[in-house]
Amino acid sequence: MGHYKGDGGDSREQLRRYLEKTGVVDSLTSGTYYRLKYSTRYLKKHLNVGDQALGEFVQLQQEAVELRQRCKRRTEEKKELKEKLRRYQPVSQGGAGPE
Repeated sequence: MGHYKGDGGDSREQLRRYLEKTGVVDSLTSGTYYRLKYSTRYLKKHLNVGDQALGEFVQLQQEAVELRQRCKRRTEEKKELKEKLRRYQPVSQGGAGPE
């Protein structure tokens, strides 16, 4: 390419035509397109995995809360049943058990 003179508008137009004619614009456009497409797929894949993992985490957290509540209820039930058992169990006198 030679040296372009003028206000710059003509030289830009000539450069644009030259880049289009030689295929540079198409190469840049297609390369950018494929990189963007690949990057988008990559991000979607990893974001979906992130979303899925987050969903599983939330589900496991809820399950843990439910299990803790159930454990607490069972512990209270056990305490109540032991108390009932003490009330209804005959008290042994003198260390002798029931016959």
